[in-house]
Amino acid sequence: MSDTERDPSEAGETDSFESMVERLEALVERLENEELPLEDALAAYQEGVRLARAGHARLDAAERRLRELRGESLVDVEPDPS
Repeated sequence: MSDTERDPSEAGETDSFESMVERLEALVERLENEELPLEDALAAYQEGVRLARAGHARLDAAERRLRELRGESLVDVEPDPS
């Protein structure tokens, strides 16, 4: 299986946040600098989306944990439109 054809369960669930960012940066560089066949480009893009989503979820979880540790409310309050 190539780097761009990883199993979705491998796209960030067990990697460190830093390694996910490194993989995402490598994918972006590859997409920008290489002439890839369509299927390879789509596979690289798909893995990038999985990594970005996994990274975002980790950042959200870290933010929730920080709020809990600071004793802040976990409910986001929408500003009053009036």
